[in-house]
Amino acid sequence: LITRRGSMLGNLNKEDIIETGLEENDSGIVLASTEIGVHRSIYKETSALAVVHAHPVMATVISLIEDEIVPLDSEGSYLLHKVPVVSTEQTVGSKEVERVVPQMLKKYKIVLLRGHGSFARGELLEEAYQLTSCLENACKIIYYAYPLKDKIKEYRKGSKEYKGW
Repeated sequence: LITRRGSMLGNLNKEDIIETGLEENDSGIVLASTEIGVHRSIYKETSALAVVHAHPVMATVISLIEDEIVPLDSEGSYLLHKVPVVSTEQTVGSKEVERVVPQMLKKYKIVLLRGHGSFARGELLEEAYQLTSCLENACKIIYYAYPLKDKIKEYRKGSKEYKGW
């Protein structure tokens, strides 16, 4: 299943869900999102059972500034650890994105494509959506904290897990 070309995650209807397979030649491809090749590559090359691609505004803004997103908040730190930001010459449905994003999703559960949006993988759509939502919230906090950057108190430094991220 994939969303219809041009549909918006926040306004999905039953008609916006298109059934398609992992093969290039099925009939659903005509109606499917322009990101279908990326979705197929993610399913083929990772352990993903669900994929969510979105265009979260604050995450996209931060992707233009940072090479990785390291959340400042507890929930973002716990769920995301850090999120890589990758750059490609063509960001929408390109063969380059089909190569780069699945490689990053082997190590991370969510990745940001600079200036475009996020791709998240999970065992369920709800898990991939939760990661997407968490990333957007973490980026809102980062955005609002930028003017205070020198005053932010680090509270995770003692954590063994944090050092391994």
